[in-house]
Amino acid sequence: MKYLIVWMLMMHILFGAKVTYEKWESGINFSQYLSSRNVSAALLNSISEEDQTFLSDIRGNSRYYEAKDANGTLLHALIPIGKEMQIHLYRQDGGYGFDIIPIEYKENDYYGKVDIKSNPYADTIEAVNQQNIAKRVGQALKGVVNTKKFHPGDEIDFVYNQRTRLGKLSQMPNIKVIRAVMGSKEQFIYVDDDGYGYDDTQKSISYQVTGKKKIVYTRRVPASGQEAVFGMPLHNVRVTSGFSYRRWHPVLRRYRPHQGTDFGARKGTPLLAVNDGKVIDAGWRAGYGNTIRIQHAGGYVSLYAHQSKIRAKAGQYVKKGQIVGYSGNTGVSSGPHLHFGLMKHGRWIDPMKVLRRESRAATVLKKFTKYEDVTSTQYKKVEIKDAQKYKKALSVYQDQNASSYVWGTTQLQSVHLKDREKFANDTQERD
Repeated sequence: MKYLIVWMLMMHILFGAKVTYEKWESGINFSQYLSSRNVSAALLNSISEEDQTFLSDIRGNSRYYEAKDANGTLLHALIPIGKEMQIHLYRQDGGYGFDIIPIEYKENDYYGKVDIKSNPYADTIEAVNQQNIAKRVGQALKGVVNTKKFHPGDEIDFVYNQRTRLGKLSQMPNIKVIRAVMGSKEQFIYVDDDGYGYDDTQKSISYQVTGKKKIVYTRRVPASGQEAVFGMPLHNVRVTSGFSYRRWHPVLRRYRPHQGTDFGARKGTPLLAVNDGKVIDAGWRAGYGNTIRIQHAGGYVSLYAHQSKIRAKAGQYVKKGQIVGYSGNTGVSSGPHLHFGLMKHGRWIDPMKVLRRESRAATVLKKFTKYEDVTSTQYKKVEIKDAQKYKKALSVYQDQNASSYVWGTTQLQSVHLKDREKFANDTQERD
């Protein structure tokens, strides 16, 4: 037989040994405990260094068991050091032995049935005589059932799993399924391992997904090519005549389109390239006199007319702000000035809508695209463990018209130990 089972009978009398359920005092260490039980401190020296590290895991106010003989001599002690392990201190050969063994639990399913009189919490305590069960029932109902709508005559019943140690509740119960009857309405609540209730046998769980996210942003960068900002063709700007589709010509004395902008300038004033580009031609043009044209990126062509002297040459590449000639009065002109024209894709446009008064290197807003690692939360449906199983179990209890298991009314308690020799001098074996 693998386990030695010691039954503690009524009045806690076990073959002359009295078993008590004690509370570990806060601030007491294991050495002080041994001294209070008249156990020699030499026992500490016999405990391995590895096992001694567990002595500090004894928590204040934790519950432990002691068995003493009629003279009050300690025979056995079972002291938890966590949820799964315990110290076993036992009398042997006039001294004491020390071991660390698993805590042996009993784990069973139980049924609770509650007739609502005032509220689910108070009525559950009255029905099963356990506050922790009422707390867990309340947690499972929260968010699924409005407990304020319960009225006298309504009922709830439920199946739960409970661990016991030596006949007493150990750890919190796990509610599995609840049936709530409110008037003519019946509702089932399925409970997961964390104690949360759902109105379906499936629940949504979240999980993280890492992927790439496209991000488009803008920032200023040095302008170049067709992105460049056009500067002014002179350092000192004075517009004398603007772009117009119908202007009275001061020399021809009739209306004509004015496909450019006239800038007032003394003869010999340096003329500047409004942007980077290539000189298309440089020479005499009818009406315009000495003229150059420059091809720019983006389909733009600039024209500089009435020059007194041309400096740039056909085929030459020029930079923005570079001197390409000098103002004058050649061609059909009423006086020294610059006639500046600007075409885009072969059509004349108003230069002043494009030119900027700053000739220095310009910046433009540009769109950029990048991809960043991002983590998003996704959801999926999963089955609540054993939800259907416990719903069927609940139906069986209902069919049998079962009543609640009431804690504290049955005093069957048991100790499970792995070594047959433990308690051997004080107990007898039971199947």
